[in-house]
Amino acid sequence: MPRAESTAMDNSCQALCRTLVTQNGLQPENVDISQSVLYTSIMGLLLVTDKEKELQLGNGQVGLRNIGNTCFLNAIVQCLSHTRSLRDYCLMRTYLQDKHSNQEPMLMNEFSKVLAGLWECNGGETTVNPGKFYHVFKESVPYFSGYSQQDAQEFLRFLLDRLHTEINRRPSKRPAVMEIKEPTYTRFRISEEAFAMWQRHLDRDDSKIVELFSGQLRSSLHCSVCSHYSNTFDVFCDLSLPIPKKSDYGRTVTLRECLDLFSQEEKLDKENSPMCERCNRRTESTKRLTIQRFPRILVIHLNRFAMSRYSISKSTVPVSFPLNGLDLGPFGPVDCGPVLYDLYAVCNHSGTVNMGHYTAACREKEGWCYYNDSCVGEITEEKLQSNQAYVLFYELKSCNITRK
Repeated sequence: MPRAESTAMDNSCQALCRTLVTQNGLQPENVDISQSVLYTSIMGLLLVTDKEKELQLGNGQVGLRNIGNTCFLNAIVQCLSHTRSLRDYCLMRTYLQDKHSNQEPMLMNEFSKVLAGLWECNGGETTVNPGKFYHVFKESVPYFSGYSQQDAQEFLRFLLDRLHTEINRRPSKRPAVMEIKEPTYTRFRISEEAFAMWQRHLDRDDSKIVELFSGQLRSSLHCSVCSHYSNTFDVFCDLSLPIPKKSDYGRTVTLRECLDLFSQEEKLDKENSPMCERCNRRTESTKRLTIQRFPRILVIHLNRFAMSRYSISKSTVPVSFPLNGLDLGPFGPVDCGPVLYDLYAVCNHSGTVNMGHYTAACREKEGWCYYNDSCVGEITEEKLQSNQAYVLFYELKSCNITRK
């Protein structure tokens, strides 16, 4: 990079750091901006943006070969391929500088090669073979060995977990952190407690996968005997939503109804309730889930498959979902404003439990494309809404959260 451009970028980065430091109640003169983690992070983002200009990408409208019941893999890879931040991170091979381990990131290398085949083609290739990538994945996750059909959402979870493990910026073995027990009269405020738990998570798990896909759920427990509230915080990479049962055949439910059902208050009897911290015994209580920290990439799993004692059944209830402006603010902290997401990819499942097929629909610069293994074609927005939608991929558009 020319020296003049480097100096301008450094000045812009330091100015932005000073603004952020001031907004958080600190005095910029008391902070060594050039040595701060904030400076490093913002400069990294600016450099990535500069590198993106160097990428010469095609339109990405390339199919994936089915190498034996691998439609689940093809559909998920197409959705991840249209996760632009992840795509560019892989194509620029930035993960080679990020990873802490000395081991070769075999799975990440092969995944990146597949993405390169989809986006860096010269127009001659119309289909990419994911065989080597799938072979390396199965070596890492033997559960997927063989040629039987697999669940797309399970594959997504395993894939993101293994990619994260390979490119984790933290060492695999960290020294044990002594947990400090706070007296009940000095309880953290919810936001402070949540932030402390999130930082503890990042001390062990910090990668591009975490940056993009990880959020934080708050589980609030209310004792019906002493009215004591307690909170636990868990990291999530997708939201698995129940689908309301409708008595009217063919009636469409909304994604908002699925979210309402996911977050509604649940009554727990003594046998299923945790110990109350104040009563020091199991009591009847209520539990409610809210989103404490919103991920940049929101993956929503519509839980269409239900397992009974003897079989698995599939729900074919149509679920309507917004393409733009999905607001998760009502499901966040009490001081949360609008949190808006835009849809950019859908993984569909058609057929039955035993005879099913996965496809994908992804947003392009102009309209939407439909990916059915090696076949690629256009699809209208109206046809995105169906009873086949299974995994939805949303990108954060704007977030307005006020911390008190």
